[in-house]
Amino acid sequence: MPGGRALPGAVGALCRAMPPPARLVPEALRRAKLDRPQATLDFWRLLYALLKQIHGGKWSEADAIDTQIRFVKSALWYQGYGRPELYRLPSDGSAGSRELLLAFSWLLHRISLLEQLLARNRVRTGDETSVCMCEDDLSQSEQGTTEIAPEYGPEDRVDIRYLQWLNGRLRFQWRSLHAQHQEQCKLLHKIHLLTSGSHVDQILGHFSVTEMDLIRQPENYKQLVQLLELETMQLEAFLEWKQLELVYWQWMETVLDNMAEEGNMCKPQDAHIEKSSLPKVTSCCPWADSLTGQINKLSRDLMALRDQLHELVTHRRSAWEEKVKARAEDLQREDFPATVRKIQEAVELKLLDLSNLCAPKKNKVHGLCRLVYRSKHSASKTGFSRSVSKEPAPAVSATEVIRELQMREASLQRELKQLREECRQRLDEIAEGLDGVICISP
Repeated sequence: MPGGRALPGAVGALCRAMPPPARLVPEALRRAKLDRPQATLDFWRLLYALLKQIHGGKWSEADAIDTQIRFVKSALWYQGYGRPELYRLPSDGSAGSRELLLAFSWLLHRISLLEQLLARNRVRTGDETSVCMCEDDLSQSEQGTTEIAPEYGPEDRVDIRYLQWLNGRLRFQWRSLHAQHQEQCKLLHKIHLLTSGSHVDQILGHFSVTEMDLIRQPENYKQLVQLLELETMQLEAFLEWKQLELVYWQWMETVLDNMAEEGNMCKPQDAHIEKSSLPKVTSCCPWADSLTGQINKLSRDLMALRDQLHELVTHRRSAWEEKVKARAEDLQREDFPATVRKIQEAVELKLLDLSNLCAPKKNKVHGLCRLVYRSKHSASKTGFSRSVSKEPAPAVSATEVIRELQMREASLQRELKQLREECRQRLDEIAEGLDGVICISP
């Protein structure tokens, strides 16, 4: 096998790059390739621990195996893993080690599993906060998903009072979280202010909470050094893995070939072969039959989706034409100058949003950044720095982040006001068709 000598090194580096509580021995991967049941529980526990860390949940090795299996299947489904054989595996963990090996490898490639784990589990010696100055495309990305609402029967309806209670509970939790965050910011500011000018790094100039804890309790440095050494070993293993990663994927190709050969042996000789518009290439690719079937199914799904989109566009176009016609009739009856004024206000709001979108973007920061306190002589008191070095690090001030958030808040407030006006007009139209009903606004 090509790269056979380098395969043990690649598998070993992969195992060492994973977090210690979720590490596998290289022998488990060899057993999984052969679909040995002895490796099944190890892989279920591995995927459970890794996916729990990715999703930020708490986990324990003492959790029941059926609970772990249910969570892994749900998390893989959420991530988009569509191989049905995995979801048919028994809940007692008695079989399916090769299917779990495929799912693990899919996670490695699809969601950059190792990179995410290293970023989440890295040792943080500085005071960090999460900052996002990217454009909010959530409304655009979810625009197509909110058009078709699910149909509920009378038995599925939820009491509006329960929804109000949930809304109040959510607001209370948000206020509590905001108050805790404010208290944390006050304590951080106090530490940064009192230790200003004490740090050996003049760019930082102050101590972090971790550094202050080491000053107060010097005996804790041994634990920190151990964590840093462990992280260094993981990073070295990750660099070795990146150099030998191609060898691992070549080995995974042999796993797929073995699965395809075993699948062909289990099929009867007179099995019905589905017609395909693609040329037959099974002589060189034993897995081409299944791949061809998946491509044909995808093509049929795309054709059906195209027909649905065409029908939807036609329906919306006709609805829009009727709406324009009705609006033109309303303009003839209403006060034309007042209507023009409302349209101008709406256009001005849209132009303002477009000007903000088209403005040159500077210092767009996303992710965790270190909090750095600046003195009064600096341009800003608090900044968000990406790195710590002797050279000035690319940073963004808290004032810029606050200004960006205020602009986004104003844009959302305008959008909320517009949506409320549209809802009010819609309710007025509905109320006009109700004879003998008096509607009182809250």
